[in-house]
Amino acid sequence: MTVVNEIYDDFVRRQLPPLEEWPDFQLDDFIYPERLNAAVDLLDKAVAEGEGERPAIRNDVGETSYATLKDRSDRIARILVEQEGLIPGNRVMLCGPNSAMLITAWFGILKAGGVAVAAMPMLRKSEIEALVAKAQVSHAIVDFGCRGPASAIAESELGSIMFYHGDVGSGPLEARMAKAAPGFPPVETGRDDPAIIAFTSGTTGVPKGTIHFHRDLLIPADAFAAKVLRPPRGASWSATPPLAFTFGLGALVLFPFRFRGTSVTISNTSAQGVLDAIARHRISVLFTAPTSYKAMLATGIKSHDLSSLEICVSAGEHLPSETWHEWHEATGLRIVNGIGATELMHIFISAADDDIRPGATGRVVPGYTACVLSKDGDVLKEGEGRLAIKGPTGCRYLDDARQASYVVNGWNVTGDTYRLDCDGYFWYVARADDMIVSSGYNIAPPDVEFALSTHHAVAECAVIGVADEARGQIVKAFVVLAAGTSPDQSLKRDLQNHVKASIAPYKYPRAIDFVESLPRTATGKLQRHLLRDALP
Repeated sequence: MTVVNEIYDDFVRRQLPPLEEWPDFQLDDFIYPERLNAAVDLLDKAVAEGEGERPAIRNDVGETSYATLKDRSDRIARILVEQEGLIPGNRVMLCGPNSAMLITAWFGILKAGGVAVAAMPMLRKSEIEALVAKAQVSHAIVDFGCRGPASAIAESELGSIMFYHGDVGSGPLEARMAKAAPGFPPVETGRDDPAIIAFTSGTTGVPKGTIHFHRDLLIPADAFAAKVLRPPRGASWSATPPLAFTFGLGALVLFPFRFRGTSVTISNTSAQGVLDAIARHRISVLFTAPTSYKAMLATGIKSHDLSSLEICVSAGEHLPSETWHEWHEATGLRIVNGIGATELMHIFISAADDDIRPGATGRVVPGYTACVLSKDGDVLKEGEGRLAIKGPTGCRYLDDARQASYVVNGWNVTGDTYRLDCDGYFWYVARADDMIVSSGYNIAPPDVEFALSTHHAVAECAVIGVADEARGQIVKAFVVLAAGTSPDQSLKRDLQNHVKASIAPYKYPRAIDFVESLPRTATGKLQRHLLRDALP
């Protein structure tokens, strides 16, 4: 333990997996000082270097400068330590939609030496209870809008809960901040001290808590952002995913502050809301999911002012080549595709500019090593297999037996099936647990979903395998119809024939259900397991 404090809560460190279950870390290109507090590196150093008047956060409520953000986060840290009894290593839950206050509190927690545990703002009480119990949360900072589910924290036997009122500034925490003394000497944490516990989004069932150190928060900025995106200094960054999702944390906190930019929080993340925010706040870097890009295209995107937009990043789900081409044709911008994982903090395979091959996820991000593994665990030079990663970040689950299945022989094995070509490009096939085996054929759901999505009647779709006595499994599709389309048997046959004409006929959906919506996580990821669980 390297934190400079006489008293330290070592709960998180005691819940780390045994060293022999850690992945092989590649840290030679990412050297940081032994004493490191990520909040200081990202925020306080900017103010110390004369950037205090630079806009740090902007949204429809107003603008916050770097100096103001530092002052407010200092006051939160002081309240946590001096009034709420936080000691370094305590876990502090954050719950609320993306806002300036949420980001301020995140910085304050790290400055106080706490471990930030961000929760998706739409979680229900039982889900919050599970996270509180798993992380042994001792304190919480919560938006008023989440006060119902957050009662799980207040009712627990753990520490304190403080409420704030969005960015309006009229909540109890804001009143305490106004009275708190300015300035706070940040706790001198170490580069390998726990900084956050990030919970997976739950696409495959029970969420897992992943422990990341202070150095892990800087690495995605110094790897993916610096070496793939190569962003201009002072850019305006925005994202639709919640800050609780590491994809959103990178886009809204780690990257903007590492490159002295501005974080723009969007309250309305509908397609129209995002397009309006881009124009209103002159957003230059946008992070969102493929479904969001597709939804924006459907609004008649050419009528919107996107002149400020310079970089578009997609992750969270596979980006179909059709969506990439449509966006490029409509905007002139080439979407930067990527795959990341909560377990590895952020994106580790991607490509930008002339390196982009539409339909491919990309090549390995500098600093990382990637391969595909055969069924026997052998590294394949090319071909199809399980995606495996080594790099400067990696999986450390919080007291979870699933560590042993995610980390295999030093590799982080993501659960995705990929094809690696001779040029080092990785092409998404499917989630390994989503693969359908029908009459001996392997069928990847995204192949069928893409074919269906090209039909004019289809707004959204999802494909799963269902048990069948004759074939083992058959392909079943759940289809959300485009506006003005009526569901009937004739349309089902038309969709089936459309798929047969687009891809190998054995892949067509033998069963189709028309539905109003599809189950997705807060980050936009399709939850096929919920469709499977709902089957009779």
